[in-house]
Amino acid sequence: MMDSYRYRKKSVVVEAFRLGRDEPPSWWFRALDEGCVRELPRKGWEQRRWLIETLEGRVFAQEGDWVIKGVAGELYPCADHVFTETYEPAT
Repeated sequence: MMDSYRYRKKSVVVEAFRLGRDEPPSWWFRALDEGCVRELPRKGWEQRRWLIETLEGRVFAQEGDWVIKGVAGELYPCADHVFTETYEPAT
């Protein structure tokens, strides 16, 4: 009998950039203009933080996190250590 509980994730190519490290793409600025992303006020020496509206609700992102544009145009943040374990540059 086939083991029907095991699945392999389909290979997809996403667009992404690292907050505070990379030049943001145009879709990031469009999301800011549309209110899908808001930069939060900083207190003292705090890192810059953003609130991103995702398909699962509001999620915080900070400098050093990656912002990924998914296959349906949705945005979501990803911690650097998770991103580097999950993604590799597309050729």
